[in-house]
Amino acid sequence: MSVLKDDTIAAISTAMGSGGIGIIRISGNLSLSIADKIFKSNKKPSLSESHRVLYGHIIDPENDIVIDEVLLTVMRAPKTYTTEDVVEINCHGGIQPLNKILEIVVNNGARLAEPGEFTKRAFLNGRIDLTQAEAVIDIINSKTDAARQTAVNQLSGKLNKKIKDIRSKVLDIIAGIEAGIDYPDEISDTGIYSSAEKECTEILEEIEKLLKTSDTGKIIRDGVKAVILGKPNVGKSSLLNTFLDEERAIVTNIPGTTRDTVEEFINIGGVPVKIIDTAGIRDTDNDVEKIGVEKSKAYAKKADLILMMLDSSRELDSEDIEILNFIKDKKSIIVINKIDLEKKINTDYIKEYTKDSVTVEVSVNEGLGMDRLYDAITSLLKSGEVNLENDIIISNVRHKNALLNAKNAIIKTLETISLSMPVDFISMDLQIALSSLGEITGENVDGEIIDRIFTKFCLGK
Repeated sequence: MSVLKDDTIAAISTAMGSGGIGIIRISGNLSLSIADKIFKSNKKPSLSESHRVLYGHIIDPENDIVIDEVLLTVMRAPKTYTTEDVVEINCHGGIQPLNKILEIVVNNGARLAEPGEFTKRAFLNGRIDLTQAEAVIDIINSKTDAARQTAVNQLSGKLNKKIKDIRSKVLDIIAGIEAGIDYPDEISDTGIYSSAEKECTEILEEIEKLLKTSDTGKIIRDGVKAVILGKPNVGKSSLLNTFLDEERAIVTNIPGTTRDTVEEFINIGGVPVKIIDTAGIRDTDNDVEKIGVEKSKAYAKKADLILMMLDSSRELDSEDIEILNFIKDKKSIIVINKIDLEKKINTDYIKEYTKDSVTVEVSVNEGLGMDRLYDAITSLLKSGEVNLENDIIISNVRHKNALLNAKNAIIKTLETISLSMPVDFISMDLQIALSSLGEITGENVDGEIIDRIFTKFCLGK
């Protein structure tokens, strides 16, 4: 387990840059005494009641110079974010006032907080479990409302409660087995086998139900990578600009204008989608363009979804067919663009190469067919609707892996029961399941993993 430090930490908790308000957060047993040294008002912070806001000025104690006019909030342990004494200083936003006040706080007894250390202290002090701590960074990083709601559900403790319920059931089975070992005359092995088998089967069903949400959860949390692919001048950059509703990519009639990838996130049906506009794929003698073409192919190989664009006003040629063959095993949508022009492409011929790929006809410039394209993307990304308010969704790879380990341990337990092996073998398998479930909430996880989780946080959180 990671060691809880008893010193006082401080950090800027708002984004750096110009703004109306900036916040410096202090947590630890010296928070109030530091505030007394640097805050000038008609009342000392150390004499204030908890959860009170004081008006005054931050000064530099060395020369008594006023740094800024502020509002200072006093929050006394244990009813704080970290369960420690916490002071928050609301000053004018901007790099200079924030850095200067933080410097003064550090000079008077605090140290700079590590990334995520405030939330880490909340976890180590028992105010939140590890799933809730991870939900904090998921809320901060959420790119869509669906991702935010999923993280909020996790922060509220829904996943924590579910995992603890399952762990409790596992513990009950282990306790029954131990009782049978201690009192063999009163509890038969047959009774233990029968009871454990029934309860393990129910637990296995609960774990599998959680695991079924993981694919949707990953999409909601991390989004998908969609690559726009095609020859030069089929409308790839125009499609990207339409998705973004801005002129993000340069559009010209000159083939090979796009030499490098252009990446942006968009929200499609509640799913964050990283749209990547790539260089047109074609045979070329230009060394720079060749690099762009190879880069396009590399992105396509790693993509979750391919938007393959074709020009409706031109017949299929060898370069189109080469790209169609290149993506034949990928999840893809064939986007036939420029339907406002005279149609020359043979759509029946395309089907020979695309198997189960969806085909959508559009005119990006005229805005025709875009709703059908959005619907096609949404249906490919999401298999059914998820009730974000009520359902527990596994959106974290760490949680999924721990559940898989727990599932395998329960399956092993059922195999042990079916072979009528000694009851203490059953208990050993269940201990593995118990430990795996504990890794999710943080009850059975080593300090290295905890430290790695919190290094992903921003400073001040």
